[in-house]
Amino acid sequence: MKWARRAFATLATLAILSGCGAKDAQPTRIRGNTLTVYVSVPLLGASRVSGEAVVDGAELALSEARNRIGRYHILLRPLNDATAQRQGWDPGQTTVDARVAVLDPTTIGYVGDLNSGASAVSIPPLNRAGIPQISPTSSAVGLTSSVLGANPGEPQKYYPTDIRTFARVAPNDSVQAIAQVRVQQGMGCTKVYVLNDGEVDGADAAASYEVAARAAGLRVVGIQEFPRDATSYRGLATGVAHTRPDCVLIAADTESGAVPLTTALAAAMPDVKIFGTAGLAESTYFDPAAGGIPLSVDSHVVLTAPTLPIADYPASARAFATAYERRYGPLEPVSILGYEAMSLMLNAITRATHNGTAPAVRSKVRDAIFATRGRRSVLGTYSIDPDGDTTLRRYGVYTIADGQLSLWEAVTA
Repeated sequence: MKWARRAFATLATLAILSGCGAKDAQPTRIRGNTLTVYVSVPLLGASRVSGEAVVDGAELALSEARNRIGRYHILLRPLNDATAQRQGWDPGQTTVDARVAVLDPTTIGYVGDLNSGASAVSIPPLNRAGIPQISPTSSAVGLTSSVLGANPGEPQKYYPTDIRTFARVAPNDSVQAIAQVRVQQGMGCTKVYVLNDGEVDGADAAASYEVAARAAGLRVVGIQEFPRDATSYRGLATGVAHTRPDCVLIAADTESGAVPLTTALAAAMPDVKIFGTAGLAESTYFDPAAGGIPLSVDSHVVLTAPTLPIADYPASARAFATAYERRYGPLEPVSILGYEAMSLMLNAITRATHNGTAPAVRSKVRDAIFATRGRRSVLGTYSIDPDGDTTLRRYGVYTIADGQLSLWEAVTA
């Protein structure tokens, strides 16, 4: 896969810098009364709106805690894992972000990444340093388990210490795949063509979808990787049309060229329904005012996302939304995931330090994250399982009208 070739040199460098094959031999107790949580997300390119929303959500969670836990002052330091050249997350920059956190003796946690590909790069060095990590959105199944859809060697290759340090608050791609298949069958799909962007998120979502589709008896007539930011997708759309699908799934991030691809598919197949995975549930994809698809294409598209409308969450989510909009403006879908990822991290630090009265130790914070049971949150009540996955299994299914998302239904997989 393209992402693997691009990341190979990065991962080799990480192995050298981190001590290939070494177990965790670093002290994990933080000296002093300052604890730093890093937040690594893309702050350039089409997905910057989601990256900024995650940072804003995390900042709001910290401000509500008054930036303190007992005797400890908590600092939040945003890191940009995107580059201007790539206009999106970059493996090399992700390496730099992870190293910044590893080399900071005050680091107590890491919130990130937005993309599963970035998490595949950041988890190993953070794991060697014993730094607990919570992702708001990285959903590739192979980051946490070896179920169908994972690649060979996953997830063991991400954890050189043999101790899990990565958890997430969004359901993984196997849950999303089940939701996609159920919705597609409910909308009359019988033949689906799958396009993915070749990145970890897109390739993993496509693989998980294929597993779920076969199990449900839904026919997949083709699976193809599309080129990132192509000059034109007209030829590709014409080729897909020749297979006569009644539905198309785009497993991709917005920054891959998904907007012109969707537009070309809609033009080539006016009667085909186009489904998109969670990486497209951001305003730069669905809102033409932000560079998204034209209004004329809205009726073709259905998206799945691990977030629901605020009204479908507990009352605490409405309080979050009010505070967020007052401080930052309109909600981006992932803002609540950034808020919850940081809230869980702060909760774990609180438990691990006995409300800020005991020494701050990374391994104890990690243990507290993985001991999370029956947590009542803005997302609902959930636990973190031994693999690092949330027990939440709801996905929102959205149509698009006038450049805005509209909930079609919530699916529990």
